Amino acid sequence: MELGRRPTWLSNVQDVPSRTSHAVRVAVLADSDTRWKWGALTARRIVPEDRAVELSGFLLRGRATPTARQLAEVGAEAGAMREVTGTGFLGELGAGEEGESPFDLVVLALVGGGVQAMLHGIAALGLARRPVVVTGYVGVVYEKLADGLLLRHGADVVLANSRHDAQRFRDVYEGVEADASSVVEAALPFLGGARYEPREGRETVVFAAQPSVPVTRADRAYVLRRLIEHARLHPRREVLLKLRSQVGEQTTHVEEFPYQRLAERVPGGLPPNFRLVYGNMGEVLDGTDLLVTVSSTAALEALHRRIPTAILTDLGIREPLGNHHFVGSGCLTSFDLLDSGRKPRADAVWADRQGVAAGGPSSGEGSYAAAFDQARERVTKLLDGPALGPIAPYYTRTTAPGYLPQLLARHHLDPDGRPSAPGTAARETSGMRRAVRQAVRGAARGAYRHGVQRVAPVIRRMGEL
Repeated sequence: MELGRRPTWLSNVQDVPSRTSHAVRVAVLADSDTRWKWGALTARRIVPEDRAVELSGFLLRGRATPTARQLAEVGAEAGAMREVTGTGFLGELGAGEEGESPFDLVVLALVGGGVQAMLHGIAALGLARRPVVVTGYVGVVYEKLADGLLLRHGADVVLANSRHDAQRFRDVYEGVEADASSVVEAALPFLGGARYEPREGRETVVFAAQPSVPVTRADRAYVLRRLIEHARLHPRREVLLKLRSQVGEQTTHVEEFPYQRLAERVPGGLPPNFRLVYGNMGEVLDGTDLLVTVSSTAALEALHRRIPTAILTDLGIREPLGNHHFVGSGCLTSFDLLDSGRKPRADAVWADRQGVAAGGPSSGEGSYAAAFDQARERVTKLLDGPALGPIAPYYTRTTAPGYLPQLLARHHLDPDGRPSAPGTAARETSGMRRAVRQAVRGAARGAYRHGVQRVAPVIRRMGEL
């Protein structure tokens, strides 16, 4: 699968080299475009610096399986990549010789339930020498903290994207008397790019859209209207609505009311200085003078570059929106204030605590480069040490007998983590049969997405009559 050219903002991440005797064999399992980006870049940052990386990508088949266009936009490359089921991935891990996995390191870039299922599945393989297992979060952790963390417990390394998150993670594990030694402070692996310098002349304002924040049609229409009004009020500014996906594509969250559809219905059309854009966020930020969002992780990318960043309060500061995470950041503002010319200034201490280099006491490019030292040290120790012990998640048939079996069943595993049907973990075959299966599944996903984006909203509106 062709993943497109490598963005310049990833130039500090090592390329995928040819296989060598000391290469670290890494498997990244991801269930969406954003998680693939996080998983692939994380894998390259946490391996020992003196070793090559042999990266294999696996895309978990499901609602949010990314398209080739989405993967090309992300820009994170792999030596090989293909789509698999959860049990198919477990079959790959168990396909080595003499009870050893063909991979040294596994990065689980999945939602919490997927991580927990794979942890139990790997444990059930009974490998004589299993891979080091790493997981974490793709961005801001603003909801389901305990739920998501306990579903990730059992991995050898649970990465926290900041000092703030690392402490919260340890508090949760210790609060339920679970081993917290797996929590390692790191950072988001895709921060970088040139530091912002104000430009003379035309300014570019970018709104970073999110699939499900805000969620209602009315709120999304409001955001679009205010963006358009801002463009008309400031004709010398270029206003860009940065979209995550095209209509019909899915990311981690379902997008019921795509901005593209709402924009088609704007009375009088869009102003000439307003555009809907796609592309790699790092490259979009290269030309951004003001980043506006509700709570997108793009805000952290912008703050890292010292780009003025606005977190909208128009719809309130509420947990479902995720903008409560930015309380104390100095970035909270409204469209009215932006219309009047305000550009928020980030609080340096807050930004530093969140793991972005915005001028805090320990920030800067050097501190960001060192942000992965702890993770790299831990991974090196695990790779070079004796065979790892059994994976021991917090959730077991003893601690969560009414929860775990149902969760594993959703991933076609029995309560002990083994495939629930004989042969489902076997390696997938190639040829005509695979092509037919992929065509049928692609059609099924298309029908599902049509139902979510077109049929479900109509039914919902009819129910409100």
